Amino acid sequence: MAENGARRGRPGYDQQGILEVAVAAFNEYGYDATSMGVLADRLGLSKSAIYHHFASKDEILERALDQALGSLEGVLDEPGASEGSAADRLDHVLRGAVHVLVAELPYVTLLLRVRGNTEIERTALARRRAFDRRVMSLVEAAQSEGTLRTDIDGRIVERLLFGMINSIVEWYRPGGREDAARLADDVIAVALDGLRVPTGDRAAAVRG
Repeated sequence: MAENGARRGRPGYDQQGILEVAVAAFNEYGYDATSMGVLADRLGLSKSAIYHHFASKDEILERALDQALGSLEGVLDEPGASEGSAADRLDHVLRGAVHVLVAELPYVTLLLRVRGNTEIERTALARRRAFDRRVMSLVEAAQSEGTLRTDIDGRIVERLLFGMINSIVEWYRPGGREDAARLADDVIAVALDGLRVPTGDRAAAVRG
């Protein structure tokens, strides 16, 4: 018999389905406040049915964070992130990050709320920092090749760029006026066009 009258199973709830519902609950209530009982109620399953797919709540969190991080890291492994000028590679990575954010919105939202309270969270944060360092190296390479202005520290540039991209999770809703491609165009227009080396009178003004 199912626990607390809950059904042991529901058609369509495979491991991925459970993960999606759990991530939504983590984002709504907070990870620490979301018990396995809360997940069971939300899914209409027994807790034992959830344990059939995941050994613990921590494992669910780990899988969710890996989905977000794996998608972001995958952008850096694409040909567009390693071929062409540094500015073009940076453009590719920023566009790719926006596409990942839109496609994996609940998972990236959860990732951005991680604070390092557990070993799983600290591992996720370490992977985020490694991703950030690789993007910062692209920024610095673009500055060295003369395609991005150099009067702004590369570390600051990277943080500002991803501060803007990450803020999308707070207001973007799928099905709105802009799809991922248009949103990526807007990010590039606002971010990189403001960082590219200016020409003419603007160049003289920057040089002082």
